[in-house]
Parts: sequence; structure tokens; C-alpha cells
Amino acid sequence: MTVILERLTGAFALNCELFFLTLLFSLPLGLVVAFGSMSRCAPLRGVVKTFVWVIRGTPLMLQIIVIYLGPGLLGMTNPWPSGSSGRLVAAVVAFAINYACYFSEIYRGGIEAVPKGQTEAGQVLGMTKTQIFFKVTLLQMIKRIVPPMSNEIITLVKDTSLARIISVYEIIWAGEAFIKKGLIWPLFYTGAFYLIFNGLLTILFGKLEEKLNYFRG
Repeated sequence: MTVILERLTGAFALNCELFFLTLLFSLPLGLVVAFGSMSRCAPLRGVVKTFVWVIRGTPLMLQIIVIYLGPGLLGMTNPWPSGSSGRLVAAVVAFAINYACYFSEIYRGGIEAVPKGQTEAGQVLGMTKTQIFFKVTLLQMIKRIVPPMSNEIITLVKDTSLARIISVYEIIWAGEAFIKKGLIWPLFYTGAFYLIFNGLLTILFGKLEEKLNYFRG
């Protein structure tokens, strides 16, 4: 049993690596996409919104396959390193693009929810657009987006299991491997890893919401 738990723990470490790398790239990228979708330049806004629509409207599993196998099928040079590291890099790229699009819509909703009167007040005080964004809009946006962002981030934890489609050795695959040996309980044990990790995230986001209660309304 100890050996099995060690293998499951090692596999879940890869899930965690995929999770944290996705957040590292998708959180800032999502803000860039949000600005693009709110751009005053109609062509740019149209392109960005169409891209977001495509990504949100197609399965993440399909996107992983396209990003990993697409370059080779199109006769292009394979950009991914060889071996398991290449598969992980491709998975991170696919996850980052997918979640950036979802995050962008949350960012956009949070920014647009800030009363315009506060932006106008900042302009009256002589603040630049950058100052208004970081000192007025951003703080209130963060408070408003914590609940929907926490839902997406918890979903991301579970979605990391989809990386197995390109042979990334994550915990679900590790659990299924024991079925061939006549052991089914390791597969059910994988759920405990997700429950514990998501439980910690739930507590963390709850504490964050409490700290952000200095804004009312």
C-alpha cells in the first residue's frame, strides 16, 4: 500500500505542477485578453472576442490534442521538446490559453462593474489612466472577481486530469494503471487527493474574501 500511495503522490505532484504553471501564465494573459476584448479598436476587439468564443466553445481535451499534434500534422517543425517534458509543455500551453480566455471574461465583468463615476473622479483629480486602473479600478475589481475566479481555479485542479489524453502521467492515469493488476481502490483514492487540495483552496479563497471586505457594494 505504501508503494501505491507513493506512486499516486508522485503523479499528483505533476498535476500540481500543471496547475501552478497554468495559473502563472493564464492569470496575466487573461488580463491582456480582457483589454483586447474591451479595446476601442473594432477589428482588434472582434478578433479577440472571436478567439475567446472559439476557445470557450470547444472542449479543452480537443484543444490539448490540436496544440500537441497540430504542428506536426500541418508539416511544421514540432515546437515541443521530446519525451514527457514536451507533453507537459504542450499541456501547459493548452491549459494557459484555455483558462486565460475564461479569466478574461471574469476580468472584463469585474472592470465593467466598477462605477464609471469613480473613474471620472480620478480624472478630475488629475490621475492618469494607469493610475486610475491600479489605484481605483483594480482593487475593486479583485474583490468582485474572487468568487468566480475561485470556481474556475478549483475547476482547473480537476481539469488537470485531461492531460492524460497526450500521455501526461497524472494521478488518474496512475490510479487506472493498478486496475490491470486487479486493484481498483487506488483509482478511488485519487479522489481524496483532489478533495484535500480543493478543500485547502476553498479555505484560502474564503480567507481572501474576508480580507477584501473593506469594499462594500
